[in-house]
Amino acid sequence: MKLFSNLVIALSSYGSAIEFVFKNKMKRYFLWPIVLNILFFTTGFHFLGELSDGLLIWMENFINFESWEFWGSEYLSKTVHFLLWIILKVLVFLVLAFLGGHVVLILMSPVLAIVSERTEQILEGNNYPFTFKQLLIDIARGIRISIRNFAFEMLFIILLFGMSFVPLLGFGTSPILVLVSAYYYGFSFIDYNLERKKFTVSDSVNYMKKNRGLVIGNGLLFALVLAIPFIGIALSSFVAIISAVAATITLHKKNLKEQTNSILTA
Repeated sequence: MKLFSNLVIALSSYGSAIEFVFKNKMKRYFLWPIVLNILFFTTGFHFLGELSDGLLIWMENFINFESWEFWGSEYLSKTVHFLLWIILKVLVFLVLAFLGGHVVLILMSPVLAIVSERTEQILEGNNYPFTFKQLLIDIARGIRISIRNFAFEMLFIILLFGMSFVPLLGFGTSPILVLVSAYYYGFSFIDYNLERKKFTVSDSVNYMKKNRGLVIGNGLLFALVLAIPFIGIALSSFVAIISAVAATITLHKKNLKEQTNSILTA
């Protein structure tokens, strides 16, 4: 029951977050995703193209098409070349879609830390004087959390990949994978709030385990957007801003609910 109610709180916070950003003149923070996307499209895709082409050359040398000397070998070698080209392009894209979410969170960590703190200041009046040292601490922790979550997510993906070959069980692996990704993305967004409350990483991990509904609900939109072909990575950096705001609103709502319940039961 708690899992479902927390999930509802987290999902409902997205609508509040979008309104909050525009109402409180926080649109300027979207400039960072714009710059990030320009870098992605000018350098990232060129690198990925070079990577897939390099892999194609290596595979062609490994297969050694020139040694094929049978009837129809020229046609067959061209067909295999085309199929390899398609497969490698798709494979590299899928790897980008998977790794991209964590890369976005790492590159977005400076602005996400600021956005989360600014949201709390407006909601609760808590003032955190800006220091460059604290910003570096926030960025370092955000990167550390993203790398940690990526490692654990990889373990789950390997496990789910193995399960996908099991009859009947295989049909449930895709939605489970989305929920796992949502959990670890939500972890990153919520942790900015916990860091300000001086939670250690271990304390933060325990908090996430006790509030899985909040965490999954907060990371779900980010995970779903990343799954959109071709434009998912570009959109995800903008969604990350909304998710960071939504995470702070979610915890604010949760605290208010707990205070109300304690008053009613007193």
